[in-house]
Amino acid sequence: MAEVSAKLVKQLRDRTGAGMMDCKKALAENDGDIEKAMDWLRQKGLASAGKKAGKITAEGLVGSYIHTGGRVGVMVEVNCQTDFVARNEAFQALVKDMAMQIAASPNVEYVSVEDIPADVIAREKAIEMGKEDLASKPEAVREKIVSGRIEKRLKEMSLLEQPYVRDQSISVAELVKQNVAQLGENIRVRRFVRFLMGEGIERKEEDFAAEVAAQTGQNKEDALKADDPSNDASKDEPPAAEGKGKKKKKK
Repeated sequence: MAEVSAKLVKQLRDRTGAGMMDCKKALAENDGDIEKAMDWLRQKGLASAGKKAGKITAEGLVGSYIHTGGRVGVMVEVNCQTDFVARNEAFQALVKDMAMQIAASPNVEYVSVEDIPADVIAREKAIEMGKEDLASKPEAVREKIVSGRIEKRLKEMSLLEQPYVRDQSISVAELVKQNVAQLGENIRVRRFVRFLMGEGIERKEEDFAAEVAAQTGQNKEDALKADDPSNDASKDEPPAAEGKGKKKKKK
């Protein structure tokens, strides 16, 4: 790929309204040719999406997805600018895709990297800094390695950074931008919640002997003996015949 100057990126961004990183990628993919880069952005549905990014999104839909078997469920809120777009089939399909994406991404906890709290980032950094494989490395090297690992970890936790489940060649953020360009309105994934069957419940182990003891007033040891079939074996044995094996006394 060709080296792309900041000036060229700005020119393309001013002409298309696409995001800075999208413009840089478009120019790199097309050897710095701004006209071809514009066509590339249009094909990807990214041209003009950036201009709408700051517009207020107060309409939209709450969508849901229940995975086969009913053990995983998701609710997600996706916003747009007007109820007209909210009723559009393409927007409704996007909301459904978002819910399915979240269900398929168990490590995702936040919509974007910007939503991750500072204390979570600090905790992740502390974990990485304390790993044994970095113990012998100089401080500057450790910081650089940890910075890369943290960036990767934060992306793993962010919905918009995930590869789109239906097309791994684009991210969820790029999918949203494509829909912005297609529908002509700003679109924002606002929040979501995932339900996992049984999550957070402390499962109680069954103690049959204790249950029997509680019901009968016995202690646990007696309950175990009472439930042991081997203890009934002696009850089933016939009584020994009296006098068997004894010799008669001679008169």
